[in-house]
Amino acid sequence: MFAIIGIVVVFGAIAAGYLMEHGNLKVLMQPAELIIIGGAAIGTVLVANPLHILKKLVGGVTGVFKGSKITKQYYVQTLKMMYDLLNKARKEGLMSLEADVEDPAKSPIFSKYPAFVKDHHVRDFLCDTLRMAVTGADPFDLDQLMDLDMEVHHHDSTQPVTALSTMADSLPGLGIVAAVLGVVITMGALGGPPEEIGKKVAAALVGTFLGILLCYGLIGPLASNMGKAAEEEHAYLGVLKVLVISFLKGAAPIQAVEVGRRAIPGHLRPSFQEVEKTCRGGGASAGDAPAAAAAAGASS
Repeated sequence: MFAIIGIVVVFGAIAAGYLMEHGNLKVLMQPAELIIIGGAAIGTVLVANPLHILKKLVGGVTGVFKGSKITKQYYVQTLKMMYDLLNKARKEGLMSLEADVEDPAKSPIFSKYPAFVKDHHVRDFLCDTLRMAVTGADPFDLDQLMDLDMEVHHHDSTQPVTALSTMADSLPGLGIVAAVLGVVITMGALGGPPEEIGKKVAAALVGTFLGILLCYGLIGPLASNMGKAAEEEHAYLGVLKVLVISFLKGAAPIQAVEVGRRAIPGHLRPSFQEVEKTCRGGGASAGDAPAAAAAAGASS
C-alpha cells in the first residue's frame, strides 16, 4: 500500500510543480521516448539475467505492492508453532518429529499453519535441519549448516534486487540515448517552421527527463524495497535458527522461544507477555494466522 502511495506522491508532486509553472502536460506525453527508454531497459534485463532470476524479479516487484507477509502477528504464530513442536520433542524425544518433518502437510502441528507449509524456503530450511537433528547431528555442526543455508538463500534473494538496481542505473543513460535520437530528428527538420523544431527539441529533452525520473522515482525505490524484503526474510530465518539451536543445546521449549523472540527485529518484536500468553494460553487460533498476518500487513 505504501509503495503505491509513494509512487502517486512522486508523480503527483512533479506534475503539480510543472503545472504551477504553467507547463503543458501534453508536451510530456511522448510515447516514442517512453518506448525507446522502457524497451531498451527491459531488453538489458533480459540480456543480463537468466530465466530463474527474471521470474524472481517479477515476483519481487509484485510482492512490493502486496506488502510484506512478515508481521508481528506472523512472528507470534511462528513462535507458537515452534513451542508446540519443541514441546512434543521434549516429551516424546526428537525421533517423534520424524513424521512431521518428512511430510509437513500431514503433520498435526505444521498443518495448523498453512502459510508455513506453502512457503517452501522456510519449510525446507526448518524441516531439513530437524531431519538432521533427528539423525543425531551435533548442534554446533547444525549451527554452521544453517548459516550456510541462510547465506545461499540470501544470495539467491538478492539477485533480482541487483538486476533491478542495474536496470535503474541504466535508465539515465538510456534517456540520453533517446534525447540524442531526438536531436538527430531535429537536425533533419532544420529549415522548417520554428514551432515544429521547438516540438522536436522538447520531445528530445523529455527523453532525458523520463530516464532520470524512472531511475530515481520508480525503479530505484522498487529495488530498494525488494532489498529490504530480502533482509526481512533473512532475519526471519535467523530467528528460526537461534531458536532451534538453543533447544538442541538443552534449553527448555519456552526458553528457546524466548531466545527466538529476542532475535526478532525491534519494530516487529512482540512482548514477552504476548508470546507467553499465545504459547501457554493458546492465544489466537493457528488457523487465523494467515488472515491476521495479511490484515497486519495491510494496516502497515
